[in-house]
Amino acid sequence: MRDMMARMGILGELLSFLWKRKLYWMIPMILLLIVFAVFIILQSNPVTAPFIYSLF
Repeated sequence: MRDMMARMGILGELLSFLWKRKLYWMIPMILLLIVFAVFIILQSNPVTAPFIYSLF
């Protein structure tokens, strides 16, 4: 488990920190923020923007 988290970089460190501190309830919030960040990045590209607009 630690080897997999070490290979994930910053995200792995964040998840291991939350796991050690027993902050399981924060993991869905962080995953949702990551999903929104991916949507924002994809929306800035004019090729993928029409596909993102159709989702909402």
